[in-house]
Amino acid sequence: MANALLAGLTILVIGDSHMVTRDYLITTLHDDLMAQGANVDTYGMCGANAGDWVYPTTVQCGKAERIGKEAPVIDRAPSTPTYQIEQLIQKSHPNLIVVEMGDTMAGYGQKPFPQAWIYQQVHTLTGRIAAQNIPCVWVGPPWGSEGSSYHKTFDRVKEMSEFLSTAVAPCKFIDSTQFSKPGEWPTTDGQHLTNSGYKAWGADIAAALEQMVPQLATKR
Repeated sequence: MANALLAGLTILVIGDSHMVTRDYLITTLHDDLMAQGANVDTYGMCGANAGDWVYPTTVQCGKAERIGKEAPVIDRAPSTPTYQIEQLIQKSHPNLIVVEMGDTMAGYGQKPFPQAWIYQQVHTLTGRIAAQNIPCVWVGPPWGSEGSSYHKTFDRVKEMSEFLSTAVAPCKFIDSTQFSKPGEWPTTDGQHLTNSGYKAWGADIAAALEQMVPQLATKR
């Protein structure tokens, strides 16, 4: 049964590589929001930073999109042109934008936390969204696993999440580290979750959005 709070809303979801494989969030979160009665368009770009959604460039490991009830379309071609947030807004006319991003900008493996650069990246994107006067929610990274080639550590995930919570305004923030304990959701490579993890993460994001929507979006 659709949730009256989400029913009829048009939600534009954009994200990083957690959106660019079938059965990742492009399936789980998208389906969860659709089941609540929302109209949903989802776009993902592997390896993209926040600024890559604003200034034209290319991504090297693929991108994906899913429009409404259609199946995900995955493009793994190298040097693929990036999606541009303003074009996606013009296409979808969303009441709400959800940004899932954090792992690509957290500087895993770097000793100094790249705080100033992250802030600049985040505000490049949130500024364009704010200029369109569209409410937005930013979803931070999950814990993942330590000891992989991505050099992801629980300490850096915590640091990144805490910084994003202060940096993404005017977007609201969803802290994904609150949904599980460190290492509770297994990964395939240290960063990307197993199918069960993406199901849990998608459901948790959708539930958090339901609680936020009354203060965020209006049907138009």
